[in-house]
Order: sequence, then structure tokens, then C-alpha cells
Amino acid sequence: MTDAPRFVRPVTRSADVGLAVTLDGPLTLDCGRTLAPVTIAYTTCGTLNAAKSNAILICHALTGDQFVASDHPITGKPGWWTSMVGPGKPVDTDRFFVICANVIGGCMGSTGPTEADPATGQPYALDFPLITIRDMVRAQKMLVDHLGIDKLLAVIGGSMGGMQVLQWAASYPTRLRAAVPIACAARHSAQNIAFHEVGRQAIMADPDWQGGKYATSGTSPSKGLAVARMAAHITYVSEAALQRKFGRNLQNRAALSFQFAPDFQIESYLHHQGSTFVDRFDANSYLYITRAMDYFDLAAEHDGVLADAFKDSPVRFCIVSFSSDWLFPPSENKQIAHALNAVAAKVSFVEIKSDKGHDAFLLHEPEMFDTVRGFLNHVAMEAQ
Repeated sequence: MTDAPRFVRPVTRSADVGLAVTLDGPLTLDCGRTLAPVTIAYTTCGTLNAAKSNAILICHALTGDQFVASDHPITGKPGWWTSMVGPGKPVDTDRFFVICANVIGGCMGSTGPTEADPATGQPYALDFPLITIRDMVRAQKMLVDHLGIDKLLAVIGGSMGGMQVLQWAASYPTRLRAAVPIACAARHSAQNIAFHEVGRQAIMADPDWQGGKYATSGTSPSKGLAVARMAAHITYVSEAALQRKFGRNLQNRAALSFQFAPDFQIESYLHHQGSTFVDRFDANSYLYITRAMDYFDLAAEHDGVLADAFKDSPVRFCIVSFSSDWLFPPSENKQIAHALNAVAAKVSFVEIKSDKGHDAFLLHEPEMFDTVRGFLNHVAMEAQ
């Protein structure tokens, strides 16, 4: 293992972020700026074996965090992927040591716009540099280096987490045995960039945003952030799932109100999604992380040839997609598989028939569970 960052202060436990480590870096970013020091908040579950060969890194999606399998300290709700990660689950913590880190730019303890700028002692706000998916992965590698793990058994993630998985395989192919990108793409589409821009403009149009300096002005752009969440959430669910769950049913009323208060159950549902989101997420972090997703284009890093990102890769891939996912449709997942096939990489691809939309990767999908469990079993057996 090389280029391990020097450790600055001991790992600390916090009721808010789980574990956190501060490394002096520097972390050089794609925008040309550097971050130093760098704090990475994370959680672990399971036990690292003596050979340090059973570690799996879980990468979270846009609105996720490090609490993949443990209760969230703010909401009190179970971890966001307890259906996948835990004792006896597909990512079995009785066998594997699972790491999940809050991405840089996030708002749950890792260095981001909510954290203090060492130069001023005040929150970075918009003085925080623009980041990319590759920057997030660089920071995760710093954490893996700090933990003394030479090679991860697997890196797994869905949505933006899947983008990070692909970046790991492209940037550090010798540092992981297997990659499981789920419901993602090798670049963000024009449609997805458009939805993100609507969300960002909703935040920045909120007068309480204060040019990003709301933390020091005692305000919070909660209305704008809630609208951003409402717009994004529509893209996570299929039309069939919305129709099945809500249809045109009215919310707590027998007839139309002829007012602009929510009449329909779907309206009330979106309002609930928005209002609960602002309790646990930061508006500036939303701006930065959505921008990082927009900038993601793995082929562009390799002169426009996606296959070259994986040339001579020793990594074994398992790509999972969902038939009703219109945010990252199966066709975009297949493009990744085709690129891997073009360089004779080891790749499996599965398209799971589901009407739940993009969020299917977070829900009860037995075929996904069986696929991941079987794949990890095979990879672990090969590693012995």
C-alpha cells in the first residue's frame, strides 16, 4: 500500500456521525484546489479478519449517509440499507467487515460546506470547492489506506453510489476484487442534469438561502430544499408504483377543496418527503453533491471511450438494473456491460423485472438479494 495519508488525530466517536477520522491530506481535487485537513465520517459493522481480506465498502446515494445498517442519529430510523446489509443478509456482517463513509461534500461529518473552513473558522458555505465523484472516491481511498486495508473484497453501491463503484474500478483497479454497481450509469444524462438544476434553483431562489451563508445568518432555506426533494423524489418512483399506491385518491377529504392546499394523496406524500428531508440534510450539500453527479462522465476521462476505463481490469463486475427505472434505465447499465465486454472484463449483468422504479434498489427485491448474495459468495470463495 502506498501514499497513505499521515494521521492527525485519533479516531473519535460521536453521537452524531458515528466514527470520524481527520487526515492531513492534502486531498487534491479535480477543480485544481486542495483540501487539508480532511475529515471523513464513517461507520463499520462486522469484524475485519486477521488478513484484512473481508472488507466491503458500501457507497451511498445522493441523499444517503454513512448509516447504512445502523439507526440514524437524527431521524431514529433504521439504516438506509438494512434489507441488504446485516447478519445473515446478502452483505452478511457475520462474514464481512462493512465500511460506509459519508462522502466529502456531505453533511454528516465529512468535510463539506457545513464544516469549518480552517482559514476562517466559519462554515465553508460556497467557499467550499466544487467536487466530483472521483474526488469522493479519492477521499474514500484515504480512509481505506488509514484502516490498513490493501485490497477490498468488494465495493457496492446504488445510484450515485454505483457511480462511485465504477470510479473505484477505473481509478484503483488493483485495490478491489469485485464491483457491484446497481441502478446507475457511466455518465449523468441531460434529463437528470435538468432535474438537478430545477432543485438547485429552488434552493437558491429561497430568500433564506442568503447566498449560501444561511448558517451564519441564522436562517435556513428549508422551503427551497423541500421543493428540491419533492422534484427529485418523483424521479425515484415509477408511474406504475405511484398509480398503484396513490392513484387520484383524495387526502382526508370526500371532495375537491377548490383551494391550493393538497387535495390528493400524492401531493401530501410529496409534502411529507420534503418536510422530513430538511430535518436531516443541508441545502448547500445538496447543491454540491448534485453538481458532482452532473459532472460524472467516466468515458470523458478516457478520451470518450468508456471501455478504456476498464482496460486490463482484474476486477470482477456484477451490474444490476431494474426494468422500470427511468432515472438510470437498463439501457444505460447495459452500456457499462458492453464496455466491459469490449475489453474482455469479467462481468455479469442482470435486469430485474420490477415496477418500483429507481428506488427498487432500496426496497425488498428478492432477485437483487439473491444476485448480490451469490456473487459475493463466489468472490469470497475465489479470494480464499
